[in-house]
Amino acid sequence: MQVKKIVVVGGVAGGASFIARMRRLDEYAQIILLERGPHISFANCGLPYYVGGTIENRGALLIQTPERMHDVFNVDIRVENEVLFVDTNEKKVTVKNLQTGVTYQESYDYLVLAPGAQPIKPPIPGLAEAPVFTVRNVPDVDAIKNHLEQHSARTAVVVGGGYIGLEMADNLHALGLHVSIIEKAPQLIGTMDEDIAAIVAGHILSKGVHIYLNDGVDAFENNGTNTEVLLESGKKVQGDIIILAIGVRPDVKFVKESGIELGARGGIRVNAAMQTSAPAVYALGDAVEIEDFNSGTMTLIPLAGPANKQGRLVADNIAGLNKRYNGTQGTAIAKVFDLTVAATGSSERSLQARNVVYSTAITLPKSHAGYYPGALPLTIKTHFSPEGQILGAQIVGYDGVAKSIDVLATAVRLRQTVYDLQELELAYAPPFSSAKDPVNMVGFVAENMLSDRMDTVYWHDISQLDLNKAMIVDVGEADEREMGLIENSSHIPLGHLRKRLNELPQDKEIIVYCQVGIRAYIATSILLQRGYQAKVLAGGYKHYASVINALAALESQDYIFGNNEPVFVDVSKQDVYSSETADTDTN
Repeated sequence: MQVKKIVVVGGVAGGASFIARMRRLDEYAQIILLERGPHISFANCGLPYYVGGTIENRGALLIQTPERMHDVFNVDIRVENEVLFVDTNEKKVTVKNLQTGVTYQESYDYLVLAPGAQPIKPPIPGLAEAPVFTVRNVPDVDAIKNHLEQHSARTAVVVGGGYIGLEMADNLHALGLHVSIIEKAPQLIGTMDEDIAAIVAGHILSKGVHIYLNDGVDAFENNGTNTEVLLESGKKVQGDIIILAIGVRPDVKFVKESGIELGARGGIRVNAAMQTSAPAVYALGDAVEIEDFNSGTMTLIPLAGPANKQGRLVADNIAGLNKRYNGTQGTAIAKVFDLTVAATGSSERSLQARNVVYSTAITLPKSHAGYYPGALPLTIKTHFSPEGQILGAQIVGYDGVAKSIDVLATAVRLRQTVYDLQELELAYAPPFSSAKDPVNMVGFVAENMLSDRMDTVYWHDISQLDLNKAMIVDVGEADEREMGLIENSSHIPLGHLRKRLNELPQDKEIIVYCQVGIRAYIATSILLQRGYQAKVLAGGYKHYASVINALAALESQDYIFGNNEPVFVDVSKQDVYSSETADTDTN
């Protein structure tokens, strides 16, 4: 029997997952793990929560130690050993022992590359002298915690408004620091749709955190006692500690001269078997360009879940099981202060860039039965094709987000339709869901749209309406209208609509809204059958107000933070009229 010699470059999620699977499949393979850092497997997704103190025990971050992995999986583990070069012709790697400085070569039958990615650190003037930190590994967060403790930091600046940046802002805020977020793009979380990102931003503002959008860092100025971040707009932001979270790039410097092909985005190019262009060389994780499940294009998607799956798949293929990786769809979830935000599949921006024809349903169910205490609102935004295929979804809320996004992620992966969502039989009891689950409701609303029983307008359409050709009608109750209304709207409560039809012109488009859309849908059903042109405001007043108020707050933060006391009202958590979420068949 020929014993395979397998060299693995990099541990953490993908490399460690490969080793565990490979050993289960082949007891006799010789496996060598070369890891540049001091840790072979750690919970990098948990790093922000260790900084903030939610995870108190540093050891909890270390998922697997070299000693335990050696004992359980019989692996030759060499930490602080950096691979400098790959010779694919001779099937050897050149390695430097960072502890001794000795350089040596190691041969292989199979080479598995899982080097991960490195944080992007642009050459910004003053960066070397400023207290700037990244969040990628355990030594990074050790350095952050040491700086916080030694310098009694009171202010923090987070550069980058993606998932890691927002998680760090949350955890630094939890430590009592005044936090500012700087994002060069026009919104937070660039993979989200504008309205969902705005709701997240509004919630963050309500916590007293300052957000600078459409603004980048021009320089850092360290005057000895504190650091000022100079923005491209000319504004200055003080930060006793600065977190750089503007993204990562594949850590592939050591393969560039090896003949292993790189893709257009700088990652290692692989096929569906995770094979590189070099014989007997596989690659996985954050370092590879992978097929986007949604678009079919090659891209970089640095997520822990796909890296683990790819590690398992590479082991299967080396063992001769002939598995295929069918792409990454980009399912992600994050805790942002009190909110949970999640996404799967394609965003509006992605669909529009590919000229995909789609429709969008916005539903605002509660996390569980409204009559059971503690139910909180969800905002679910779902994109689907003219045939009903689910293309992507985004959810923001306080409870129940993870359950619903996972069901929708499964639907995207299986290329299911909104009609399939209607038929899903999901677990129900009052503390956990509703008899018509929030995902079922997405299917019901989308089916109404596709069958022309309901036409919609969206929050951004309202400001563009020509009131000579359209009329906005609020069918909610009087007390709801006192809490907020759309300018220039008329008020006819749903129960009075049939008696007051004479107030509605048949030569105008009637835009109907209520709090979350259910009563507006009932009203449009009445109007359409009586010959009127009627459309529903998707997501109702609640979604409209959440987005509009958040965007306005982002524009007027000097007012919000005039006395360091936030005055922005987080509309996304306000309760809604009880009849909107009653467990009755109103779809």
